[in-house]
Amino acid sequence: MRETETADVTAFVGAAGGAGTTRTGIEVGAALAAGGREVAILDAAFATQGLADYVGGRIDPDLTRLLVDDERDLSTGLREVALPERVPGRVAVCPAHAPFERLARAKRVEAARRFESLIETAAARFDHVLLDVPPIAANQAVAAVNAADRIAVVAPASDRGTEAIQRCHERLADVGTGASLVVSVRGELETADVSVPGTEATAVDAAPACLGGDDAFARAIQRVAAAVTEEELAEPEAGGGGLLGSVGELVGR
Repeated sequence: MRETETADVTAFVGAAGGAGTTRTGIEVGAALAAGGREVAILDAAFATQGLADYVGGRIDPDLTRLLVDDERDLSTGLREVALPERVPGRVAVCPAHAPFERLARAKRVEAARRFESLIETAAARFDHVLLDVPPIAANQAVAAVNAADRIAVVAPASDRGTEAIQRCHERLADVGTGASLVVSVRGELETADVSVPGTEATAVDAAPACLGGDDAFARAIQRVAAAVTEEELAEPEAGGGGLLGSVGELVGR
C-alpha cells in the first residue's frame, strides 16, 4: 500500500456501448500491478456485466448484492484476476453478475449511495481503484463519476467514437464533473490524449495482453497508466523487459 491514506480513484467511462472500457481497465490494472501495486476494479456496467468474464468460478456475492445488502463487506465480493507469477502486485475485481430483478434494485438511489461507500472502502485498502463505467445513464454511473478523482473517457477510434466523446463530455457536465483524459482504442483519434492500437490478443482469456512485451499496445497501455496515476512516464529501454520493467519504474515506491 502506498504512503497516502487513500488511493486515487479513476473512472473509465465508455463514451458509447462496446467502447472497450472493461478491457482497458483490466489492462491498466495489470500494468499497475506489474509495478507492485494492488489494484481494485469495481463494476458499474450492470447491463453488460463484462468484468465477470475476467475471473473464474462462481461469482457470489457480486457487486449488486453488496449494493442491496449493506451488511456485506467489499472483501466478500472481490475476485482475483489471474496474472503471471512474475507480477508482484495484484488486481482484484468486484464484478456485477446478477438477474434482472436485482440489477433493477441495484440501480436505485440508495444503492448508488452504497456504491459510493464501497468505493471509499476500496480506496482505503488498495493502491489504486479503477471503476468500469458505462455511458452515463443510470444512478450507479453517476455515483461512480462523482466519487472519482479523475475520469478517463474511452471511445472507439471511429466517427461514431468522435461523436460519442462529445456526448459524453456533455453528460459529464450535466452531472457536475468533467473528463481528465480521453482514450481512443483500436486506433487513433485526433481528440484523444492517448490512442491504444488494436491487439491480436482480443479474446478474454488472452487478457491482460500488455504484460507480454514492449509492443505498441503495451506502450500505449503504459501511457494510460501514467496518465491516470499522474506520474511521469518512464520510457522503456531497448530490450529492457518491456512494460514490466518500465511501469515498475513508473509507479515504483
